[in-house]
Amino acid sequence: MSKDFPQMAKDLSRAIGVLRKGATEPLQGFSALAKAATKAGTLDPKTKELIATAIGIAVRCDGCIAFHVKAARELGASREEMVETIAMAIYMGGGPSLIYGAMTLEAWDQFEAAGAGD
Repeated sequence: MSKDFPQMAKDLSRAIGVLRKGATEPLQGFSALAKAATKAGTLDPKTKELIATAIGIAVRCDGCIAFHVKAARELGASREEMVETIAMAIYMGGGPSLIYGAMTLEAWDQFEAAGAGD
């Protein structure tokens, strides 16, 4: 496959920063929602990032995969946990999730090789 997920995360972060300047209030609201949703509760933040990754696979969102794989790694997720997350997304989403699941594991391996989150 040919996507560079670590670079995608960097590029999207820059693009979102530009958008934030033009849509300050909506992006502040989104950031507040993200902070509230990902904070530790009954589920720990790592588990929440794995769930977000599975949803990214299911909705076929490359950028979501880049951001949430990176975050899951930074929160201590293992490759094995990511593989199980991908398997659940494939189970729930069928063939399209299989394709995006393969890309998600590629993203994991790219972040691993880049040492992101270490």
